Amino acid sequence: MMTPTTRHFNGSHFQVTEFILMGLPGIYSWQHWLSLPLALLYLLALSANLLIFITIWKEPKLHQPMYQFLSILSIVDMGLATTIMPKILAIFWFDAKSISLPECFAQIYAIHCFVGMESGIFLCMAFDRYVAICHPLRYPTIVTNSFVFKATAFMVLRNGLGVIPVPVLAAQRDYCSSNEIEHCLCSNLGVTSLSCDDRRVNSFCQMIMALLGMGSDLSMIILSYAFILHSVLKLNSAEAASKALSTCSSHLILILFFYTAIVVLCVTHLAGRKFPLIPVLFNVLHNIIPPALNPLVYAFRTQDLRLGFQKLLLTGIKSK
Repeated sequence: MMTPTTRHFNGSHFQVTEFILMGLPGIYSWQHWLSLPLALLYLLALSANLLIFITIWKEPKLHQPMYQFLSILSIVDMGLATTIMPKILAIFWFDAKSISLPECFAQIYAIHCFVGMESGIFLCMAFDRYVAICHPLRYPTIVTNSFVFKATAFMVLRNGLGVIPVPVLAAQRDYCSSNEIEHCLCSNLGVTSLSCDDRRVNSFCQMIMALLGMGSDLSMIILSYAFILHSVLKLNSAEAASKALSTCSSHLILILFFYTAIVVLCVTHLAGRKFPLIPVLFNVLHNIIPPALNPLVYAFRTQDLRLGFQKLLLTGIKSK
């Protein structure tokens, strides 16, 4: 018997017309209890990143390349969190598990695009710190507003166009059997695992995209910080070296967390058959915790940004 989520295909078997996002494997009966902490993380990610963006936009003292890249990162973080969280909360609260094929493939595209953008912005920030510490006299002429715009435009084009093959190849698979995805978001590997034909090209494409995108970003970030460390170690003053490294501390914390989370996600994916909940849960957390964490790290460790927050809040209070 043909269900509402399938249709005849080639006159011999059925073709899936929508997917069912089951949620978190093994805890379907009580997964809705996780909606509260996830909703709080989502609200924190939106409010904190919006506060950072408004503060940098309104405070002239923060109109510097490093803070401009941070404001772009805040937009990317809000986009990444919004790509997944509304649907996850709808699943947990309203049992809205169904998702059409175009919506699912669009979510695959958006996740890959925003994650790649985040990696690219981290590379831009690393380059900013490299020039500021290793070539301080040339910094005003190299890292200009024009450079910020061109670097951002390049990252948008690179990730906006570069990840298109991932959802396109996923859409070309033949989904003719089960339509239940053991996940609460549309991940490329989770979706293509339901296909009836060979999906090795999809896995290969995702691996190549990761190596060309985030792999090259990470390599250049490591190279930038190797030059920074070499330059700092040549300083005669321990105080000057400490001050130089302190300007990189917030950025380093975010980079370590972002790429460590990706490594952990890859490792847990290998153990997914035995413990399916672990990679699924890590996948969700990887897309919501960094957007919530990034603003807090910069807020606590950057004095100029804290002063900007205070000025913005005082201005808001006085206007009332």
